Amino acid sequence: QVQLVESGGGLVQPGGSLRLSCAASGFSWKYYTIGWFRQAPGKEREGVSGIRTSDGSAYYADSVKGRFTISRENAKNTVYLQMNSLKPEDTAVYYCALGPPFSACTFDARACIYWGQGTQVTVSS
Repeated sequence: QVQLVESGGGLVQPGGSLRLSCAASGFSWKYYTIGWFRQAPGKEREGVSGIRTSDGSAYYADSVKGRFTISRENAKNTVYLQMNSLKPEDTAVYYCALGPPFSACTFDARACIYWGQGTQVTVSS
């Protein structure tokens, strides 16, 4: 079955960095889309970043542009989210999600088919 395995969450001080990983398995698509979404307590889920593994086309929410970088390692079916200059408002549960190639799963959760379990990111001094 399809699995999305997330890692890299944790506690970091403001201004620090974390790298999240999402390893996908159990499907036969050569290419696909991965989106990163986050949800803080009392707030709606929001799109953070996404990538098309076919050509590396990337999406970033305005709130993270210039601080976060998404990338992929196609041979390992793994997508990374490098998060720099972290702020307390980045604190949330972060989820990765899988969608078909060239889908809107890069920024729209409704286009995603499979979801990981989520990983907690806490930015605090």
